[in-house]
Amino acid sequence: MITNTLKNSSIRTGRSFDLGKMNLRQLWIAYLTYPTILLYFALAIASYALMVYNFTSLAPVAISIVSVILVYPLVWYAIHRFILHGRFLYRMKWSATLWKRIHFDHHQDPHLLDVLFGSPLNTIPTIAIVTIPIGYAIGGAAGASAAFGAGLTITCIYEFFHCIQHLNYKPRMSWIQRMKQRHVLHHFHNENGNYGITSFVADRLFRSYYTDARGCPRSPTVFNLGYDVKEAKQYPWVMEETGSPPRDRPDGANTTRNAA
Repeated sequence: MITNTLKNSSIRTGRSFDLGKMNLRQLWIAYLTYPTILLYFALAIASYALMVYNFTSLAPVAISIVSVILVYPLVWYAIHRFILHGRFLYRMKWSATLWKRIHFDHHQDPHLLDVLFGSPLNTIPTIAIVTIPIGYAIGGAAGASAAFGAGLTITCIYEFFHCIQHLNYKPRMSWIQRMKQRHVLHHFHNENGNYGITSFVADRLFRSYYTDARGCPRSPTVFNLGYDVKEAKQYPWVMEETGSPPRDRPDGANTTRNAA
């Protein structure tokens, strides 16, 4: 249900909210009522309930949660850099639509909330595959439940800060400003770097981190991820699903937008 705060038609594009036109209050309302986020909340609560039900010792549960916290940024980095930004998914008909949904649409128009959040059909199995084996190996059923709950909780945190990074809003805290600036560079200057969301430790480790536009040349594929018109002619499935050729920039894009 859309509250009075969100009835402004200018912040909506089709079914999706335009983060570039929303303020922080509107984001909080949209975020806390968004079905995907509510599903994450519900699954996290259920996971922690299972953790309590299967609880035998604090140490394995705590270690499971800490392990997920440490592993998560590295896993996200690997998925973001090598899968979401890889070019193999759109070159196969069976996976082209998947790639379009999980990342291409987000780079084509970085301010649309509907495509900023991943589809639960894709994200929840991924979270489970990453976290449950870690937790189970450390703490059995209780550890697996704790790890999955931690993964869902971290995902909710990631998604909120991801929204902030695309929101028409300048954060007051300097560390959030820096986080936002790095991510905006990824979307509006060069996509081949700054793959992190809340942490750029992996970017520093693997030398894909840059702090300003002068530190990295501007990429001609920052909005289409290499799926340009030439590629679309050879691998047409994403274009067919979109209904139009890939764009070199979003409609009304401003390369300095949200850079503050």
